[in-house]
Amino acid sequence: MLCLVAAGRKDHKAAMRWLDNGQIKLGVDLNLGGAVTYLSKSKGELNVINSWDWGRQVQMSYYSGPVPFMPKGKEPAPQWRGLGWNPVQAGDHFGNASKTVEQTNDGKTIYVKCAPMQWPLDNEPLEGTFDTWYTLDGAAVNVRARLNNARSDKTQWPARMQELPAVYTNGPFYRLMTYSGEKPFSGGELTRIEHFLTPKDPWAHWFASENWAALVNDDGWGLGVWNPGCYRFSGGLAGKPGKGGPADDPTGYIAPNRQEILDHDIQHEFSYTLVLGDLKFIRDYVYEHAKRPAPPNYRFDKDRQGWRYVNASDAGWPIKGELDVRLEGRDPQMIGPTGFWQAGDGPVLYIREAFSTKLKTAQVMWTTWDGATHWMDLAIEPDGAYRTYAVRLGDSKEYKGVITGLRFDPVAEGTKGEWARVKSIGFAKPEE
Repeated sequence: MLCLVAAGRKDHKAAMRWLDNGQIKLGVDLNLGGAVTYLSKSKGELNVINSWDWGRQVQMSYYSGPVPFMPKGKEPAPQWRGLGWNPVQAGDHFGNASKTVEQTNDGKTIYVKCAPMQWPLDNEPLEGTFDTWYTLDGAAVNVRARLNNARSDKTQWPARMQELPAVYTNGPFYRLMTYSGEKPFSGGELTRIEHFLTPKDPWAHWFASENWAALVNDDGWGLGVWNPGCYRFSGGLAGKPGKGGPADDPTGYIAPNRQEILDHDIQHEFSYTLVLGDLKFIRDYVYEHAKRPAPPNYRFDKDRQGWRYVNASDAGWPIKGELDVRLEGRDPQMIGPTGFWQAGDGPVLYIREAFSTKLKTAQVMWTTWDGATHWMDLAIEPDGAYRTYAVRLGDSKEYKGVITGLRFDPVAEGTKGEWARVKSIGFAKPEE
């Protein structure tokens, strides 16, 4: 989010809660739903977080349908009609702050439950709540975040790209750095994302193969954000680089991104880490704590594991040991989250699934580092019984190098009443 007028800021009275471990100092504002408004060295006063309006800070921000979102006919701000349903942790475009309904601070962990606001609308709270937990780890902040949805609209809207989380820094922290190469965790050269926001040119988007990015000043010191579940990031700079503080308009922006379906009653949870330091320190922290890339194993025991649909839907939340997918549209598709693994490390894909379809051929697709999509046909038994299908992707000459995602098309053409029930998709053979 980015507002041109800092609505509501002048009348705002902060209610801060603090954590300080002698290395860094974290401040969250209970009068902004517990969003992060302050982060600095423990004995310093250089706050890196921007709070020009209630769409900045470090905060949770979610997206879903419909577009536009007009509950009871309420009109969104014209410039934000295209955002649709968009609750944010701090407040709305019109300056109405989110309300904290529960909070604790034992000196080690701050917990906040808030009633967030719909960013595009004037004083329209989310039907539901956000939970956040903050703890310090040296010069890092570990954050656990959860959406507790309780929408009256029970439509299963298509997946949207989420901000996990949205991070805004002050103008001096404008140099946007990341690693976007195909050899992560090898100390390769960093990439600078040079992108200035304009009305016709929105935020930049890139592949972060080490799952982190940082906004730093001219000395290479600043704030990094690491989300191990995200390979797609967005960000850039708005305003004049190198100038401004927390109450000024210039700002840098980073968001780890992932597409997610948000059911009307879902509990969606994610974790991320903020790291304060120079680029070497930020990267070293990620290297020390991150798992190395490996072929994925998606087990649909309790959630969708980031999978989404095109021309299909499932039985909804909660997920109970499988994805119950309805195949009633043309070319129904199941699309996995963006990932990163070497083809040679995962030559055989196992799909544990039952089908009830007229057609007997499915397709498995994969995306390579160059963005190309390749596929392999899979013969299926559509009798409703569970089977484990072994797909020998390594037999294809196109399955090579870095793989960045999977797609599964259960049938080419769906028919009313047809379905697929998927327990797992992955490169480790499941128990039957």
